[in-house]
Amino acid sequence: MKERLGKYSETLDPGLRVILPFADKIRLVDMREQVVDVPPQEVITSDNVVVSVDAVVYYEPTDPQRLVYNVANFILAVTKLAQTNLRNVVGDMQLDQALTSRDTINHGLRDILDDATDKWGVRVVRVEIQRIDPPPDVMHAMHEQMKAERTRRAVVTEADGRRSASVTTAEGEKESAILRAEGERQRQILQAQGDAEATKARAEAERFRQLTVAEGEALAITTVYDAIHAGNPSPDLLAIKYLETLGRIANGNATKIFLPADFASGLGGLAAVAELFAGDDGGDAARATRSTASKAGLADHLAASDRIRAAEAAKPIGEAVVPPPVVEIPTAPPPPPPGPVEPAPLPPVPPT
Repeated sequence: MKERLGKYSETLDPGLRVILPFADKIRLVDMREQVVDVPPQEVITSDNVVVSVDAVVYYEPTDPQRLVYNVANFILAVTKLAQTNLRNVVGDMQLDQALTSRDTINHGLRDILDDATDKWGVRVVRVEIQRIDPPPDVMHAMHEQMKAERTRRAVVTEADGRRSASVTTAEGEKESAILRAEGERQRQILQAQGDAEATKARAEAERFRQLTVAEGEALAITTVYDAIHAGNPSPDLLAIKYLETLGRIANGNATKIFLPADFASGLGGLAAVAELFAGDDGGDAARATRSTASKAGLADHLAASDRIRAAEAAKPIGEAVVPPPVVEIPTAPPPPPPGPVEPAPLPPVPPT
């Protein structure tokens, strides 16, 4: 920039220029971006906390004429302007907001300084807050608050973990109880079915036993009857059998023995029995015919008995077949997927 006789003449670009000695004077103006350090100052926030704040202002000259002639000391002017506006911007905030809103303070202060320094031929590029230092007692209180907050978060996290564990344990116990109940129910059903099948099998076996015994007794009676007729007994044989029977009765352990009062009447009974066999039986020829028929029937009965025993002995012993259960056994529900369990929402607390 060239001055002639102490008055602004023109703005010169960099390079070789011709000037008049003693009349013209060259004043050099640095057009590069400059930085101004704003010293720390005490600022009272809106919640009445005194903090120490310092900043840095970056500016760029745009018009050297206005920079030289419109302000006497630009550095001092911009420093004082930054300090006063810094008090205004930070004073409208609370301490927590000021500590967490550095970008807001930077942009607000830059807009104010850029508007104010426009007439000085300077453009404020940016403003940066270097430090915001609260008092020591406030710093101690902030540390205590931070510690309490972290302790609270730890307690809440631990409580949430215990609640999630309790919920997971309760769900596992519920599933286990359901499975145990289902297993017990299936066991009772299968046991009842087994008892029913066993009772049915025992009843069938008892019925078969009784039928077999009855058939055996009937076969035995028929066989004895046929054997008696096949032997063609005489009255003398019957009397001898009667006396042998009386002897066996007398040799027993019974305390009372029945003997006929009149032996002759006993012989009369034998005679009646003999008469039964020797009565209207058609004579010797009829008895011989009955004896032959009885012998043939006895042989048939014995052969049938042998065939039945052989058939029973030849039957294979099969394995017991357990019928399938009538109730389908339910499958166990799948386990819960791994991962954090979403805790159930807590019920609302009624107002006191």
